[in-house]
Amino acid sequence: MSDQEPVPGFGVAVVREDGKWRCDPMDSSALGELDAAVGELRKIRSTGAVFGLLAIDDEFFLLLRPGPGGVSLLLSDAAAALDYDIAADALEALRVDPPEDEDEVWPEGSLDILADLGLPAPELQVIVDEIDLYPDEQLSMIAQRIGFDAEFSKVLDAVLK
Repeated sequence: MSDQEPVPGFGVAVVREDGKWRCDPMDSSALGELDAAVGELRKIRSTGAVFGLLAIDDEFFLLLRPGPGGVSLLLSDAAAALDYDIAADALEALRVDPPEDEDEVWPEGSLDILADLGLPAPELQVIVDEIDLYPDEQLSMIAQRIGFDAEFSKVLDAVLK
């Protein structure tokens, strides 16, 4: 834990088990450090899919999905690593150097992170490319496309109050 100010935004842990979706808010510490976010997701016991959706400071989002072989990540804007520790952590985990110009916007990581759940890489690319949308709007599009938008909206309503 750091003594820094909390990072604005929210995190949602998403679980699919026995054909049903469940969404739970993540602790705010998950927004500041990648290890905290991954640790929180790894504590969830499920035989189904478990992944996290993080929206950081109305600037970018991060998808993370722990698995036996490590963590799959998708950072919606690589330039966010210039200003946010969690984005820098994500690029470090992906072994990618941060961009030199913060005006360049491109995703970094695994666009097929949710392909097995019904969101193929090309469709996720379209959502990521919607740079005029806020991260929560992009994450809502992901939730709608995969089929857990009702559960996601309930958590979003609770955390954004």
